[in-house]
Amino acid sequence: MKIRAYQTSDEAAVVALWQSCDLTRPWNDPYKDIARKLQVRPDLFLVGDVHGRLMASAMFGYEGHRGWVNYLAVSPDHQRQGHAKTLMQHGEALLLASGCPKLSLLVRAGNTSVVSFYQALGYQEDVVVCLGKRLIPDH
Repeated sequence: MKIRAYQTSDEAAVVALWQSCDLTRPWNDPYKDIARKLQVRPDLFLVGDVHGRLMASAMFGYEGHRGWVNYLAVSPDHQRQGHAKTLMQHGEALLLASGCPKLSLLVRAGNTSVVSFYQALGYQEDVVVCLGKRLIPDH
């Protein structure tokens, strides 16, 4: 897998990837999420391709206190081959180079296989309550 920064020509392939991985939700417009990410550290929006075909993505971010990762996705036909781990390690290295002391992420409740994946990479459950407030509705 070749890892590179997202390019605007990747938009349709990235949204299709997210849909194939069941990451999209009606309350989050993926096109708006991409546009928003391109306004803040677009260099941390990564994609992976194999033989020129986009098959992975991850949106990393860092606001000075902690890093985050969203939309980690690997196409179903490329899963369980180490691509997600490689993409995570690449993003972690970029964040570390930016001075980021901690990387956090959210996993939807009940998604035990994804929790197990992150635990195998050294992530631990933080005892927190996640709260959210929609400031700009997508729909």
